[in-house]
Amino acid sequence: MLLSIIFFLCSFSCFPLNIGAADSKSIYESLLQCLTLQPPDQHDPTLSTIVYSSAFNSTSYTTVLQEYIKNRRLNNTSTPKPILIITPTKESHVQATIICAKKLGVQIKIRSGGHDYEGISYISSEKDFIVLDMFNFRDVNVNIATETAVVEAGAQLGELYYRIWEKSRVHGFPAGVCPTVGVGGHLSGGGYGTMLRKYGLSVDHVIDARIVDAKGRILNRKTMGEDLFWAIRGGGGGSFGVILSYTVKLVPVPAVNTVFRITKTVAENATDIVYKWQLAVPHIDDRLFIRVLLQPVTVNKLKTGRASFVGHFLGDSDALLAIMNKNFQELGLKKEDCLEVSWVQSVLYWANFDVNTTAVEILLNRHSDNVNFLKRKSDYVQTPIPKSGLTSIFNKLVELGKIGLVFNPYGGKMNELPADATPFPHRAGNLFKIQYSVNWNDNDPELEKKYLDQAKVLYKFMTKYVSKNPRGAFLNYRDLDIGVRTGTGKNAYNSGKVYGEKYFMGNFNRLVMVKTAVDPDNFFRNEQSIPTLPGKSTGKPRKMTTLT
Repeated sequence: MLLSIIFFLCSFSCFPLNIGAADSKSIYESLLQCLTLQPPDQHDPTLSTIVYSSAFNSTSYTTVLQEYIKNRRLNNTSTPKPILIITPTKESHVQATIICAKKLGVQIKIRSGGHDYEGISYISSEKDFIVLDMFNFRDVNVNIATETAVVEAGAQLGELYYRIWEKSRVHGFPAGVCPTVGVGGHLSGGGYGTMLRKYGLSVDHVIDARIVDAKGRILNRKTMGEDLFWAIRGGGGGSFGVILSYTVKLVPVPAVNTVFRITKTVAENATDIVYKWQLAVPHIDDRLFIRVLLQPVTVNKLKTGRASFVGHFLGDSDALLAIMNKNFQELGLKKEDCLEVSWVQSVLYWANFDVNTTAVEILLNRHSDNVNFLKRKSDYVQTPIPKSGLTSIFNKLVELGKIGLVFNPYGGKMNELPADATPFPHRAGNLFKIQYSVNWNDNDPELEKKYLDQAKVLYKFMTKYVSKNPRGAFLNYRDLDIGVRTGTGKNAYNSGKVYGEKYFMGNFNRLVMVKTAVDPDNFFRNEQSIPTLPGKSTGKPRKMTTLT
């Protein structure tokens, strides 16, 4: 991993930055002067240490920019680069940055972990923009007496899990399986993990938050009001302000958990087993989560399809086997397939670490992941795909050759909360969510085009099997193919409605109302942000164009 990081840094630093030196220097000087005039940090000589510019400290600038780019596809000479990067160390720095950026008329992008699949937390289609990088905001304060945790936006999920484990072996939090994902982006977009069916989404357990709004005010749940608090729990925080922290309610977990992984090729009856999975798993015991990965593989020099069933059960293996034998015998799960672990070890298992040899402290390693070229898309399935359809899907995966599908089961708690409980609307009525997933390691434009085309072809192929009117999508699986915001006023609203209704369904209109009320000038904006109501914006943000 270290060698990979060194390679990225060296290769990136050899490329010229696509930033005008004069523009960068002028904005750097103007912003720094403005920052030093903002209370309570007037004339603070250390302010210059949190501002990085390609014109003044280019080596450090490159290092900071590189540190949290998690998609190599968005890290090349043509990738738009920020004029400045600001790395606040205290809340007043965030307030001052917003105030000064508004005065200068410069767009802000907000990065907490860098895992946005389309990189819109650190790139932009606007000419001049600043990245507000929140990685210094990483404190996690766990209180077992109240079963809560206050988590700053720049903390990673692994750090949250570790701090919970430090205090308790019978508490956890329902969030993602990748430890290096930033809390700010994960929670503001919904967030889910292997306890989805038992406890619902991450945002279903957010009980308070701190945010800096477009006026530079620090607000909590009481002072921001319930509408804004609702919006930042699944509507994307970057449309409404800068999330400083979330307060979350912990959930109980058993001392003994069980994990497993079983693979079946098409020749081993994978098609029938996946078909049964669709029928059984959305209605099975809500302590059980079984993800299915469909991939093209080569077996004995022949290309075929394979299904991998990866499970997490909140309980011991005997209880799991009793449930499986009753509800999903077709998988053929046996005692020897099961591994009993603690909850924090289940986190390691799902992050592809060896639970027998990996120390829990790996969760504190902010760069424990592998950074690849990648593309993701998403869909929702509301009626079972027939066996003939699954056969066609396996055949299509083999034909395309690289891209795979990930099926994530719903049901359980997801059926209990209404679609408008949070901005995330995809609850009851959905059997499972699909993630389209393709990774590659070679920096080859032809390969990139090939794999991006595979994603589009497979997405089109799946149309008949997935939700419709609108075709749903998951915000945290960011996909610019489904639409981007263009123009201003009515044009911005209409273009925003295209992707907005796919991500948020019937909740889109309420998000627009909240956005218009709290940020009428549309200061907080990105390629897929929530638009304001036409005619209600008093500002004139620059015209947006599609990222290429």
